[in-house]
Amino acid sequence: MSKKKNTATEPEKEKKQEIPEKKAAAEETGEAAPEATETDPMQQALDEANAKANEYLALAQRVQADFENFRRRNETVRADAYADGRKDVAALMLNVLDNLERAVGAAADSPDEALKSGVEMVLKQMTDAYGKLDVKPIDRLGEKFDPNLENAILQGTEKDGEPGTVCQVLQKGYMIGDKVLRHAMVKVVPE
Repeated sequence: MSKKKNTATEPEKEKKQEIPEKKAAAEETGEAAPEATETDPMQQALDEANAKANEYLALAQRVQADFENFRRRNETVRADAYADGRKDVAALMLNVLDNLERAVGAAADSPDEALKSGVEMVLKQMTDAYGKLDVKPIDRLGEKFDPNLENAILQGTEKDGEPGTVCQVLQKGYMIGDKVLRHAMVKVVPE
């Protein structure tokens, strides 16, 4: 068996030894260390690829954040539009509810039981529908007058109740959630 002969020539051996020596000297002085010429193109290509990958990652993260903001904004706009539409429809139908209540009052004196029960059923359906929409009547008879919920259109007398209280409801008010849909029209005992 023959020993393999070292094929590296003397100048190549000297070059390989120079690079570590130059790197050590550069570290001491704070200068940039010389790179091996064989790895320069590969290292440069790797650095470029890493830079592009980081750039694409940052771009993807920005696009994802923008889309998330867009989705949240659309959900808010959709919810607000739905709430506004629900409020508008409920407000439009309040006159129908008032008329149904008047019809039930008028039918109470009617000898026709079918008419009376029919109007009562329609009124019940209407109040059930309002309940599903979270519409509630403002019922504050006998309570302290609140200008945020009621409009005082008449003054009562001292014998109608305690001063500053609602003594008669002339037209019902309604709330949808925690917002006033229509203020109640009331008669208030003066203070």
